Amino acid sequence: MTDSPTIIGWIRHGETDWNRLGKIQGVMDIPLNATGIRQAELLAERLARDAAYRWQGIVCSDLKRAVETAEIIARRLEIPVHRDSRLRERSFGDAEGTTQKERLLRWGEHWRQRIPNVETDAQLLDRGLPFVREHMERYAGQSWLVVTHGSFLAVMLQAMCPHLDDKHLGNVSLTVLENAGGEWTPLIHNCSLHLSQM
Repeated sequence: MTDSPTIIGWIRHGETDWNRLGKIQGVMDIPLNATGIRQAELLAERLARDAAYRWQGIVCSDLKRAVETAEIIARRLEIPVHRDSRLRERSFGDAEGTTQKERLLRWGEHWRQRIPNVETDAQLLDRGLPFVREHMERYAGQSWLVVTHGSFLAVMLQAMCPHLDDKHLGNVSLTVLENAGGEWTPLIHNCSLHLSQM
Protein backbone atom coordinates (compact mmCIF):
# COMPACT_ATOMS: atom_id res chain seq x y z
CA MET A 1 0.00 0.00 0.00
CA THR A 2 1.32 3.45 -0.88
CA ASP A 3 0.93 6.74 1.00
CA SER A 4 1.07 8.74 -2.23
CA PRO A 5 -2.23 9.80 -3.83
CA THR A 6 -3.34 8.28 -7.11
CA ILE A 7 -3.80 10.99 -9.73
CA ILE A 8 -5.60 10.82 -13.07
CA GLY A 9 -5.32 13.64 -15.57
CA TRP A 10 -8.36 13.34 -17.84
CA ILE A 11 -7.99 14.83 -21.33
CA ARG A 12 -10.52 15.21 -24.12
CA HIS A 13 -8.98 14.56 -27.55
CA GLY A 14 -8.05 17.38 -29.95
CA GLU A 15 -10.30 18.81 -32.63
CA THR A 16 -11.43 16.87 -35.71
CA ASP A 17 -13.12 18.09 -38.88
CA TRP A 18 -16.35 16.58 -37.58
CA ASN A 19 -16.04 18.60 -34.35
CA ARG A 20 -15.74 21.72 -36.45
CA LEU A 21 -18.81 20.78 -38.50
CA GLY A 22 -20.87 19.92 -35.40
CA LYS A 23 -21.20 16.28 -36.45
CA ILE A 24 -21.64 13.63 -33.79
CA GLN A 25 -18.73 11.19 -33.96
CA GLY A 26 -19.50 8.54 -31.38
CA VAL A 27 -17.55 5.43 -32.29
CA MET A 28 -16.83 6.62 -35.85
CA ASP A 29 -13.04 6.66 -36.20
CA ILE A 30 -12.26 10.24 -37.22
CA PRO A 31 -8.65 11.55 -37.09
CA LEU A 32 -7.45 14.88 -35.71
CA ASN A 33 -7.33 17.83 -38.06
CA ALA A 34 -4.44 20.33 -38.17
CA THR A 35 -6.00 22.37 -35.35
CA GLY A 36 -6.37 19.27 -33.20
CA ILE A 37 -2.72 18.36 -33.72
CA ARG A 38 -1.64 21.86 -32.68
CA GLN A 39 -3.94 21.74 -29.63
CA ALA A 40 -2.33 18.48 -28.51
CA GLU A 41 1.13 19.96 -29.00
CA LEU A 42 0.24 22.94 -26.82
CA LEU A 43 -1.11 20.73 -24.06
CA ALA A 44 2.02 18.59 -24.28
CA GLU A 45 4.16 21.68 -23.75
CA ARG A 46 2.07 22.74 -20.77
CA LEU A 47 2.40 19.30 -19.18
CA ALA A 48 6.14 19.23 -19.82
CA ARG A 49 6.60 22.62 -18.10
CA ASP A 50 4.32 21.94 -15.13
CA ALA A 51 6.48 20.77 -12.23
CA ALA A 52 3.44 20.00 -10.05
CA TYR A 53 2.97 16.57 -11.63
CA ARG A 54 5.26 13.83 -12.86
CA TRP A 55 3.19 11.83 -15.33
CA GLN A 56 4.20 8.19 -15.60
CA GLY A 57 2.13 7.08 -18.59
CA ILE A 58 -0.97 7.58 -20.71
CA VAL A 59 -3.97 5.34 -21.30
CA CYS A 60 -6.20 6.26 -24.22
CA SER A 61 -9.26 5.22 -26.16
CA ASP A 62 -8.45 3.12 -29.21
CA LEU A 63 -10.14 5.60 -31.58
CA LYS A 64 -7.75 7.59 -33.83
CA ARG A 65 -8.50 11.04 -32.44
CA ALA A 66 -7.65 9.92 -28.91
CA VAL A 67 -4.65 7.82 -29.95
CA GLU A 68 -3.15 10.68 -31.97
CA THR A 69 -3.65 13.13 -29.09
CA ALA A 70 -2.06 10.69 -26.63
CA GLU A 71 0.91 9.94 -28.87
CA ILE A 72 1.73 13.63 -29.36
CA ILE A 73 1.73 14.15 -25.59
CA ALA A 74 3.63 10.92 -24.90
CA ARG A 75 6.41 11.83 -27.32
CA ARG A 76 6.94 15.18 -25.61
CA LEU A 77 6.83 13.72 -22.09
CA GLU A 78 8.73 10.53 -23.08
CA ILE A 79 6.19 8.25 -21.41
CA PRO A 80 4.43 5.06 -22.59
CA VAL A 81 0.95 4.91 -24.16
CA HIS A 82 -1.53 2.07 -23.63
CA ARG A 83 -4.85 1.73 -25.45
CA ASP A 84 -8.07 0.59 -23.81
CA SER A 85 -11.30 0.20 -25.78
CA ARG A 86 -13.34 0.86 -22.61
CA LEU A 87 -12.37 4.52 -22.99
CA ARG A 88 -14.16 4.85 -26.35
CA GLU A 89 -16.76 7.52 -26.87
CA ARG A 90 -20.41 6.76 -26.22
CA SER A 91 -22.08 5.05 -29.17
CA PHE A 92 -24.62 7.54 -30.51
CA GLY A 93 -26.41 5.04 -32.73
CA ASP A 94 -28.36 6.55 -35.61
CA ALA A 95 -27.12 10.08 -34.83
CA GLU A 96 -23.49 9.41 -35.72
CA GLY A 97 -22.41 11.50 -38.70
CA THR A 98 -25.32 13.95 -38.38
CA THR A 99 -25.11 17.72 -37.92
CA GLN A 100 -27.23 19.68 -35.44
CA LYS A 101 -29.51 20.81 -38.28
CA GLU A 102 -30.02 17.23 -39.44
CA ARG A 103 -30.77 16.06 -35.90
CA LEU A 104 -33.37 18.78 -35.38
CA LEU A 105 -35.06 17.93 -38.67
CA ARG A 106 -35.09 14.21 -37.97
CA TRP A 107 -35.88 14.02 -34.24
CA GLY A 108 -36.94 17.52 -33.20
CA GLU A 109 -35.82 19.81 -30.38
CA HIS A 110 -35.48 16.98 -27.85
CA TRP A 111 -33.40 14.83 -30.20
CA ARG A 112 -31.10 13.64 -27.40
CA GLN A 113 -33.94 11.63 -25.89
CA ARG A 114 -35.23 10.33 -29.23
CA ILE A 115 -32.21 8.88 -31.03
CA PRO A 116 -32.41 5.09 -31.47
CA ASN A 117 -29.59 2.79 -30.35
CA VAL A 118 -27.72 5.27 -28.12
CA GLU A 119 -25.48 3.84 -25.40
CA THR A 120 -26.98 4.83 -22.05
CA ASP A 121 -25.14 6.47 -19.15
CA ALA A 122 -25.49 3.19 -17.21
CA GLN A 123 -23.91 1.21 -20.05
CA LEU A 124 -21.10 3.73 -20.32
CA LEU A 125 -20.40 3.52 -16.58
CA ASP A 126 -20.44 -0.29 -16.78
CA ARG A 127 -17.21 -0.05 -18.76
CA GLY A 128 -15.79 3.21 -17.41
CA LEU A 129 -15.92 2.56 -13.67
CA PRO A 130 -14.22 -0.86 -13.89
CA PHE A 131 -11.44 0.81 -15.88
CA VAL A 132 -10.92 3.30 -13.02
CA ARG A 133 -10.97 0.57 -10.36
CA GLU A 134 -8.46 -1.57 -12.23
CA HIS A 135 -6.28 1.46 -12.97
CA MET A 136 -6.19 2.38 -9.27
CA GLU A 137 -5.17 -1.15 -8.32
CA ARG A 138 -2.44 -1.36 -10.96
CA TYR A 139 -1.06 2.17 -10.63
CA ALA A 140 -1.78 3.05 -7.00
CA GLY A 141 0.18 6.12 -5.91
CA GLN A 142 1.09 7.04 -9.49
CA SER A 143 0.04 9.89 -11.80
CA TRP A 144 -1.31 8.92 -15.21
CA LEU A 145 -3.03 10.74 -18.05
CA VAL A 146 -6.17 9.36 -19.68
CA VAL A 147 -7.17 10.58 -23.15
CA THR A 148 -10.80 9.99 -24.05
CA HIS A 149 -13.94 11.67 -25.43
CA GLY A 150 -16.36 14.42 -24.45
CA SER A 151 -19.58 12.54 -23.69
CA PHE A 152 -17.77 9.63 -22.04
CA LEU A 153 -15.69 12.00 -19.95
CA ALA A 154 -18.66 14.11 -18.85
CA VAL A 155 -20.47 11.05 -17.50
CA MET A 156 -17.37 9.67 -15.79
CA LEU A 157 -16.48 12.96 -14.09
CA GLN A 158 -20.01 13.31 -12.69
CA ALA A 159 -19.83 9.74 -11.36
CA MET A 160 -16.45 10.32 -9.72
CA CYS A 161 -17.09 13.89 -8.48
CA PRO A 162 -20.86 14.59 -8.48
CA HIS A 163 -20.40 18.23 -7.37
CA LEU A 164 -18.29 19.13 -10.42
CA ASP A 165 -19.69 21.62 -12.92
CA ASP A 166 -20.85 19.54 -15.88
CA LYS A 167 -20.57 22.25 -18.54
CA HIS A 168 -19.27 21.37 -22.00
CA LEU A 169 -15.71 19.99 -21.98
CA GLY A 170 -13.53 21.61 -24.63
CA ASN A 171 -11.13 19.83 -26.94
CA VAL A 172 -7.85 19.03 -25.12
CA SER A 173 -9.26 20.35 -21.85
CA LEU A 174 -7.48 19.01 -18.77
CA THR A 175 -9.16 17.78 -15.60
CA VAL A 176 -6.94 16.44 -12.80
CA LEU A 177 -8.47 14.29 -10.06
CA GLU A 178 -6.66 13.06 -6.95
CA ASN A 179 -7.60 10.08 -4.81
CA ALA A 180 -5.87 10.18 -1.43
CA GLY A 181 -8.40 8.48 0.85
CA GLY A 182 -10.93 6.67 -1.25
CA GLU A 183 -12.63 9.73 -2.74
CA TRP A 184 -11.78 11.76 -5.82
CA THR A 185 -10.93 15.43 -5.38
CA PRO A 186 -10.65 17.79 -8.37
CA LEU A 187 -7.39 19.74 -8.57
CA ILE A 188 -7.98 21.19 -12.06
CA HIS A 189 -11.24 21.05 -14.00
CA ASN A 190 -11.95 21.57 -17.71
CA CYS A 191 -8.91 23.81 -18.11
CA SER A 192 -7.82 24.97 -21.56
CA LEU A 193 -5.39 27.77 -20.65
CA HIS A 194 -2.77 26.17 -22.88
CA LEU A 195 -4.92 27.04 -25.91
CA SER A 196 -4.46 30.77 -25.33
CA GLN A 197 -1.40 30.45 -27.59
CA MET A 198 -3.52 29.34 -30.57
